[in-house]
Amino acid sequence: MLRYYITDRHAAGGPDALLRCVEGAVAAGIERIQIREKDLSARQLCELTRRVVSMAQGRETRVLVNDRLDIALAAGAHGVHLPGGSAPPNALRVIAPKGFLIGVSTHSVEEVRAAGAAGADFVVFGPVFATASKAAYGPPQGLSVLRQAAQAVQIPVLALGGITEANARACLAAGAAGIAGISLFQGA
Repeated sequence: MLRYYITDRHAAGGPDALLRCVEGAVAAGIERIQIREKDLSARQLCELTRRVVSMAQGRETRVLVNDRLDIALAAGAHGVHLPGGSAPPNALRVIAPKGFLIGVSTHSVEEVRAAGAAGADFVVFGPVFATASKAAYGPPQGLSVLRQAAQAVQIPVLALGGITEANARACLAAGAAGIAGISLFQGA
């Protein structure tokens, strides 16, 4: 099971608290951490990413940066995560190093298929369950649509949105390769 921790320093209680959360996630062997600090300047985001990459050095954890290929490359991150409407993964592969991970946020089975066809390494699909943070993306998709999404592509589909320890197994049983979230990994 892939565990995908999406950072939020505001929910964590600030930058120092976030770094403690990241340190704990790396120590726990969380497979992927997405630095999703949209309001930081490029300089601040690069510095934060470098610190997280340093924490993950020599570990299994892979660090991705939200929507900023330039920062990911400059900071030595392992990949980038693209929100909907971004450039297609194949367009970024031209300048990305070999083995660089590209994930894509998706909110429908059609978007999952499109991301797979465009060369994504994995997708994050949701919201699966009700959660206030994903209300703008419409009603929860549920486990049956998650199952359809997982069957639609040959790449890993990670479940996002209202994921808890109690319902994570149901997501895996529906075909998800893993789970993604903020509060699930950050304890917020």
